[in-house]
This record gives sequence, C-alpha cells and structure tokens, in this order.
Amino acid sequence: MPPRHFSFIARADRRMRVLLTSVGISQAFDPATISSKPRMEEFQAIWDTGATGTVVTQKVIDKCALKPTGMTFVHTANGPTTSPTYLVNVGLPNRIMMGNIKVTRGEIHGDVDVLIGMDIISQGDLAVTSFMGKTAFSFRIPSLECIDFVRSAPKEQGPGSPLVQAGRNDPCPCGSGKKYKRCCGKTPK
Repeated sequence: MPPRHFSFIARADRRMRVLLTSVGISQAFDPATISSKPRMEEFQAIWDTGATGTVVTQKVIDKCALKPTGMTFVHTANGPTTSPTYLVNVGLPNRIMMGNIKVTRGEIHGDVDVLIGMDIISQGDLAVTSFMGKTAFSFRIPSLECIDFVRSAPKEQGPGSPLVQAGRNDPCPCGSGKKYKRCCGKTPK
C-alpha cells in the first residue's frame, strides 16, 4: 500500500510567473487537545523558494488576533532587520494542515498577505511544469521520492545537451502545432 500523503494541484491556462494559492491562517492549536479551534481566515499566498521562512502581513496578524512569541533577525530585499514572530496553523489547499509554524511579520507587495517559504515547501515535494504553455503547480506532503528529470531523460542525451533543439521557424516540440517562435520560444515582454 502506498504511503499516506496529502497533495494539491493548481493549474493555469497560461505560463504563470508567480505561484499563488489561497491559504487559511489561524492561531496555532493542537487539534488533539483543543475543544474549540480558532477560526481559520483565508488569505492569498505566494510560494517563494527563495524565502527561508513563511511571512505574514500586519493584516493577517490583526484579522487572526495573533500574539507575538518573540523577535528574530531577517534578511529582506530592503536589507537586514528584526521582526516579531508568531505561531500559526497554515491550511494549504485541499485541506492540508501545517501546525505550529513560526512566521515573521513582513511587507508583501500586491494583493498577497502570506508568503510560503522553504520552512513549509521543504517538508514535501514541489513540482512546477509548463507543458504546452500551461502551468501546473503541485505540492505533496510528506516527500515520497526524488524527482529527477536528468535520470528520466532519453539515454542518447549527453551531459550539457539541450533538451530541445528547435529553430525559430520549426514546429514547437510541445506539440501545439505552432511555430516554436510563436509558442514555447516566445520572448517574454
């Protein structure tokens, strides 16, 4: 019997440059020992493999009535600083619950109030594909295997060989029927 795991997938009909999902945030609690659970509030989250830890905005702190648990030193795009920490439960898509996650307060630009960092991402398997110009973003926990694209590549492919060799006017290797320059080889604006 395969090991029990929890997973979700988010799809887009285009190439996504930012990985976004809805998440729930609440005060930290242990479901086995608490009779009335704090309300889980929903927020928009960005997934960032370049961030060490998970970050929440002041809006999340206020809406969830979070209480600080300490201070920590953080490195941000604006330089090093200190920031208060909080303990939360994070509800990922498809009812995946992450308990007692230490988060820091920070500024996140756009309509996003949670940044999911490597403290959560590294507990599972993350895959992002852009097959036929459509992005699929999938996550499962716990990690079940090493996803190795090199090992699954055709044997005739040597080290350093490009995976796709297509001229600008050749048919796109993704199978769309378009020319490569009008499909996967399109230069971003």
